[in-house]
Amino acid sequence: MALEAINIVTLILSLLLILISCEIFTNGIEWLGCRLGLAESATGSILAAVGTALPETIVPIIAIFYGSEAEGHEIGEGAILGAPFMLGTLAMFIGGIAVLLAYKRGKRTSTRLHMDSVHALRDLKFFMMAYTLALVAGLWGMQSELNLRGGNYAIALMLIISYVIYVRRTLRDETTILESSCPTLHLTRLTGISTAGARGMALISLQVIASLIGIIAGAKVFVDGIETVSYSIGVPAMILAFLVAPIATELPEKFNSFIWYWRSKDVLALGNITGAMVFQSCIPVTIGLLFTDWTLAPINVASIVVALGASAWIYYCVKYKGYLSYKTMLASGTLYLSYIVLLFVFGHS
Repeated sequence: MALEAINIVTLILSLLLILISCEIFTNGIEWLGCRLGLAESATGSILAAVGTALPETIVPIIAIFYGSEAEGHEIGEGAILGAPFMLGTLAMFIGGIAVLLAYKRGKRTSTRLHMDSVHALRDLKFFMMAYTLALVAGLWGMQSELNLRGGNYAIALMLIISYVIYVRRTLRDETTILESSCPTLHLTRLTGISTAGARGMALISLQVIASLIGIIAGAKVFVDGIETVSYSIGVPAMILAFLVAPIATELPEKFNSFIWYWRSKDVLALGNITGAMVFQSCIPVTIGLLFTDWTLAPINVASIVVALGASAWIYYCVKYKGYLSYKTMLASGTLYLSYIVLLFVFGHS
């Protein structure tokens, strides 16, 4: 009983560390994007997305290289696929809740997102293209009579090239963040040092790096605590890898976006999610293709299809309706709930 209480306290403290670190990170990353002359789209989809994607990228790497060959690969593949799935469904759902609550509290003037449609569509197109390649590799990996490792290597190369192209195009976005729109840097409040000049840039970088360390440390402790609880109640490795670990490690993106949606900074908020989806569908999937057999279970293949379906739904609304509302984002949550049912029913087979 005492051990369970300690685990619960540890989970709460690690969650608080993640929350506080995310607030510090969002504040610092806005200033970093401003000082680098980046557009909000690039700041959200590259700086914020890659930074907060580190925890869930580390989990499969550790599982693949340091876990047992069978279970480690299973957990690694599940964690790799779980991240984009969570972002395309659960993170969108939480974003919809944030928009609705902020509107009801008078923090927003509309329940529709103030967004850069061109940038959002680009993110979604790159994600769907990359994740479709992961699906193709997963489907032919299910054919035991075929030896298509060379094909996996080719797809891995295509994914790396795609991400490089994506980054280059995103960095070309022209609209920059105005300093007047950024809240005062937290370290400036603490030290009195201005954000201008070399000292200011060093202060901004220090805040971003320190908050990232806090996010990663908090996520690691949270994952370890969740794993301890999950194993004690007999949760299978696949479910642990696909649901528990990604929920914990995706907390930074969810919290960052929640903060930005609350403040009506929708380009940053949505870009943080869609940019992370592009990153997760390219870099971690490449690691899986290169260092595992990528022989996915049918339930994992189904997760890719669900994630692609959720993304296609968001893409359709942005492209043909011309806007994205909280209702559209909440609808993605129904796909998440439906998949949980499938996972528990068929995840053992």
